[in-house]
Amino acid sequence: MKTIKTFGKAFGKTLGLAAVLSVTAFAGAEAHVTFLDREATQESTILATLQVPHGCDGKATTEVRVKLPEGFVFAKPQPKAGWELEVIKGDYQKTYDNHGDKVKTGAIEVRWKNGNLSDDFYDTFVIQGKVSGVEAGSSLAFPVTQMCGDTVAAWDQVAKEGGDAHGMKSPAPLLKVVAGEDHGHDHDDMAGMDMSGMGGAAPAGETVKAGDLEISGGFAKAMLPGQPVGGGFFTVKNNGQTDDRLLSVSSPAAGEVQIHEMVTKDNVMRMRQLKDGIAIGAGEMVKLEPGNLHLMFQKVKTPFKQGDTVPVTLTFEKAGKVDLVLQILSAQGK
Repeated sequence: MKTIKTFGKAFGKTLGLAAVLSVTAFAGAEAHVTFLDREATQESTILATLQVPHGCDGKATTEVRVKLPEGFVFAKPQPKAGWELEVIKGDYQKTYDNHGDKVKTGAIEVRWKNGNLSDDFYDTFVIQGKVSGVEAGSSLAFPVTQMCGDTVAAWDQVAKEGGDAHGMKSPAPLLKVVAGEDHGHDHDDMAGMDMSGMGGAAPAGETVKAGDLEISGGFAKAMLPGQPVGGGFFTVKNNGQTDDRLLSVSSPAAGEVQIHEMVTKDNVMRMRQLKDGIAIGAGEMVKLEPGNLHLMFQKVKTPFKQGDTVPVTLTFEKAGKVDLVLQILSAQGK
């Protein structure tokens, strides 16, 4: 592993000794990749929020890889604007219960790729998941690989059972598991944006016609505290004999609305922005739905609340601008 840059830079002679000691202490405490909340309750669904405080040798961070430990299951990462998202799936060592379903496979590694986080800035990377089958008092280690172009920093050192991680140069971020009063109640509706591809039919909104196009079934997902982005969905049917294309989307509720696609291949899920929009072939129907094509609302002014609505303007190549209202359903799209 190459040398990791810390916050402890040279200071001018005019800086007092007390100030130097204070800054040095802060650098030592915050130089590693760590969790914002370092405790998690047994059998609870949480937002595991990783803090990346600096780059590598002064270089910008371009990729963050996180290996998920056994006992942190049903993981769903939070997308980040400007980053490609990749989820690698595999087998769990045990079988876990997910609302009555026996689950043996899931996400085992998450990668945020092709981003650009300057060494001058700090950011967080969030994964929703459930802590399950883990004894209170034990810790879950999440080895992290931080990539800055051709420079790599591996935060993957784990102390042996009963050992002290404080003396390690590159410790893996840890979550300490604590006992909870209610082990059986899982607040996964309150844990963040659900990107799992749940296919439950959404209540159909008003059907809007524009030329040969019919747009229907519009809905958005409620946003939860701390969630920076929202998701939107609808169906477009082209009844004509000429192809059309959805070029862009805007909304007064957000600073930017992007068109995204999620694809799973060889147990790897990737999300990318479709800058060229979506083709709507003649006689075809295209669905924007969770886990597939969808809208991503960035810089949301007021978090989406279940029961409210979100106005959007769709711009098509041939049909032109079309106004649509999305119904806001629960965070799980119900």
